[in-house]
Amino acid sequence: MKNLFTFLWRYQFFFLFVLLEVFSVIFLVKNSYYQGSVILNSTNGVTGNILNVYTNITDYFALRKANKILAEENATFLNKLPGSFIKTDTTSFFYHDTLYMQQYKYTSAKVISSSTNRRNNFLKLNKGRIHGIGKEMAVVAPGGIVGQVIEVSDHFSSVMSVLNNHSRISVKLKSTEQIGTLLWNGENYRIGTMTDIPSHTQLTKGDSVITSGYSHIFPEGVNIGTIEDFRINPGDNFYTADIKYAVDYNRVYHVYVVKNLQEEEIRELEKAEKKY
Repeated sequence: MKNLFTFLWRYQFFFLFVLLEVFSVIFLVKNSYYQGSVILNSTNGVTGNILNVYTNITDYFALRKANKILAEENATFLNKLPGSFIKTDTTSFFYHDTLYMQQYKYTSAKVISSSTNRRNNFLKLNKGRIHGIGKEMAVVAPGGIVGQVIEVSDHFSSVMSVLNNHSRISVKLKSTEQIGTLLWNGENYRIGTMTDIPSHTQLTKGDSVITSGYSHIFPEGVNIGTIEDFRINPGDNFYTADIKYAVDYNRVYHVYVVKNLQEEEIRELEKAEKKY
């Protein structure tokens, strides 16, 4: 403490000069419009650069968290690949293993714009046709479902969010596998609506809801959320349930676009069915 006082006393005139300069600038800004505007414009440039640096720093630390999530998701997917398993029964072997066949291919993408406050919400991704992205591909995020691709250019793609009046997704209760339809009522972006649940179904708040796999777009078992509340509307024989989404759609930065590798085969069967 003694050294601090000695330092201040030694440079007292310098600190006094700086203090007087600060007061002079303040008085000049307040009493002279021209000089004030010049100084403010100069400081705006400085503060703008400072804020830009600050934003870059915060974005960097946000990327660390996002990269951690992506790494965990990649590890989950890699753990499911046939190459991650070893056959311990050495008494027999397969010359050509046809037991497992890959059905879905995941392509990572970054969200470059999104909305949650409209009746019909969309996202844009930084991957497009040249990256293998096509229409009607599913889009999922770490933790749950996001939507489906509706338009594609060479380098970008547009995604219809589940927060869209036109979104209809086949889902089911994880506990009972009862099928229903996921909609959005256009109000709370954290709450969806599951309809077409038969009245005899046993429902419990907190039950998990996942994709049914009945669509050729979404894989089975992708997380949707949990039941927040449920009711039977007057004159209806089906439950309507409020679903709390597992994903916070205001904070979706990285996603996976899911391609069904057997889609063409499924579509051929659907065409054949129309003949009967």
